[in-house]
Order: sequence, then structure tokens, then C-alpha cells
Amino acid sequence: MQSLRWLADNWFIYLNALGVVGGLFFTGYSLHSETKTRKIANLLTLTQSHRDIWKEVIHEPKLNRVLATRVNMERDPVTREEEIFVTLVIQHLSVVFHAMRDELTIPPEGLRRDVWQFFSLPIPQRVWNRVKVMQDDDFVVFVEACRNWK
Repeated sequence: MQSLRWLADNWFIYLNALGVVGGLFFTGYSLHSETKTRKIANLLTLTQSHRDIWKEVIHEPKLNRVLATRVNMERDPVTREEEIFVTLVIQHLSVVFHAMRDELTIPPEGLRRDVWQFFSLPIPQRVWNRVKVMQDDDFVVFVEACRNWK
């Protein structure tokens, strides 16, 4: 009986408190939904960048050797175009790594396997060994762990 009397006297305060709590729940849900949407948008942007980089191999036949499993580096060293292309791939991978680490995107499936496969090729391996000293330590650890994946 006492609680009903209190509720009758303070119904407005009680209703305001419910509104505040409801607003907090709604805000939390909205932030969660926005975060998911942003992660998907970031993944789409990264995917588009990935496509743009790899289109170069199709449009520039000089870059086909980057994907060759056997290359005589003594006879035919890495060309400037090949080094620039591999460096672009490394920079893109660095962006993907940092976005994943900071939970800004959905991690692409099979990324470690792709990194392992790419850096097991002679030209990417040679370029990586030259440019890894210019990369941040966490990224180098990630790539090296991927290279030692199998």
C-alpha cells in the first residue's frame, strides 16, 4: 500500500527514469548497429583497393613475373616496376592489418594463407626482405608469422 502511494506521488519521476534507461538501451543498440555497418563499409573499401592493386597485373604484362614460382634472380633481378607493385601490396596489407587489429573491419577469411602464398613467391619474398625494416614491428611480426604458417 505504501509503495502504491509513493508511485502515485512520484509517477512522473519514475516515468522519466524509465525514459532515460530506455534511451540508454536504444543508444547502445544504435552504436552497435553503426559499428557493424562501419566495419562492413571498411571491408568493402579494402576489397575495392585490393581489386585496384591487382588489376595492375592484368593491365601490365611486365608484372606477371611477380606471381611466378620460379625466377632466376641472378640473371633477371627484380625490376623497378615489380618492386613498386609488391610495395603497394605490402602497404595495402599493412592497412588491412591495422584495420583488423583495431577492429575497424571484418577480418577477411583466408588472409594468413594468402599472405603465406604471396610471400612464398621469389619476387615478393625478395622485396619484403628489403622493405620490412621500414615497417612497424607489429606488422612485421604478423607477416613473418604468416610466412611461417605451414
